[in-house]
Amino acid sequence: MEAIRIVLAEDSLLVREGLRALLADDAGHDVVALCGDLEELLAAAQRHQPQLVVTDIRMPPTRTDEGIRAAQALRRSHPDIGVLVLSQFVESSYALALLEGGSRSRGYILKDRITEPQHLWTAVRTVASGGSYIDDAVVDALVSGRRDLGASLLDRLSFREAEILAEVARGRSNAAIAAHLSISTRAVEKHVSSIFTKLELPEDAGTHRRVKAALLALRHDTG
Repeated sequence: MEAIRIVLAEDSLLVREGLRALLADDAGHDVVALCGDLEELLAAAQRHQPQLVVTDIRMPPTRTDEGIRAAQALRRSHPDIGVLVLSQFVESSYALALLEGGSRSRGYILKDRITEPQHLWTAVRTVASGGSYIDDAVVDALVSGRRDLGASLLDRLSFREAEILAEVARGRSNAAIAAHLSISTRAVEKHVSSIFTKLELPEDAGTHRRVKAALLALRHDTG
């Protein structure tokens, strides 16, 4: 199997080298360029045409949201390049900004997770192949806000529907949700249909659009 071509962007030399080493530990990865800021990242993506960009969320020149801006720029100029954003903290607003325009080939993972290389490798493979990967901690932060919502769209959901919505937001298919919750796929399908009706969202069979819709709905109601 051909190795995944990766451009890696991280302004800290030590972290950058650590990430390169972690990626090199899996033969399925080929880091073709190392970058320290947004300008270098966009230039490397243009030059090397990688399958995936792995980028810190905060880099020079402003150290605010360069990773998100890179993802948005690449969606316009190179829509086939996947982007996996690394963050030190749970920042749901950044995760949602990353998914604006679609969740295909987009991922958001906490740096704490990459101490276990398998988490990083799974995210890399998922995003490079066109899927979406949203760190469980980000989804949990959004879902946990449901306790303080008061009268809202999410209050319409039953406990089981809220459970399933969280799984949908994690990008799991109906079959995967059924296996995880030990219920039938048909039951999941009925719950998903009810969820989209109650949230006043158009029902869609595409997993990637479901992820975006679920996250947007959760973010909207949690303020």
